[in-house]
Amino acid sequence: MRNDFHDYEKGMKICIVSDSHDRSPPLEAAIMEAQAAGAEVVIHCGDLIGVNTLRASLKLGIPIHAVHGNNIGDVASLYRTMGKSGGLFTYHGQEAVLEIGGRKIFVTHMPHHGHAFACTGDYDLVCHGHSHSPHVGTQVDVNGGHCWLVNPGSVAGIDAPGVKSVPTWVLGDLGRMNFEIRKLPQA
Repeated sequence: MRNDFHDYEKGMKICIVSDSHDRSPPLEAAIMEAQAAGAEVVIHCGDLIGVNTLRASLKLGIPIHAVHGNNIGDVASLYRTMGKSGGLFTYHGQEAVLEIGGRKIFVTHMPHHGHAFACTGDYDLVCHGHSHSPHVGTQVDVNGGHCWLVNPGSVAGIDAPGVKSVPTWVLGDLGRMNFEIRKLPQA
């Protein structure tokens, strides 16, 4: 057995966001809502872009894990911010393998990479972004099991191709393996 039963019993909650595209206020709002709901960690699935997007969110004191997207932004500044964050911000580069709440999580930006890694049987949860369209579901893996595949959409509310979008994020409960798409109020 890969994980201790008690890790699952804790029911650790996480905030999953993506595609903030240099928009700080909706990212901060989603993280604040997630913290109020009990989230202890943030996973950002890419297209963060710049350090200024993070400043207000880092003041909330919740650890943030982020990966690149296809709009990378100022990578050097993001790595410098990571070094100065006291462990609150980790910038993983192209993809991340995380162990959170006793669950093995793979994070990438591109949907086809997410789908492929969900099929491996190596992960409990795969998170991705890019399409700006939120989706929560499971993927059958090569071992006949299932992996959760989550796309939180765009926390900035940037329209997906052909679809009027609203700012979305996902609240996840790693104990119950329950993932809920949440919408931010629009200004």
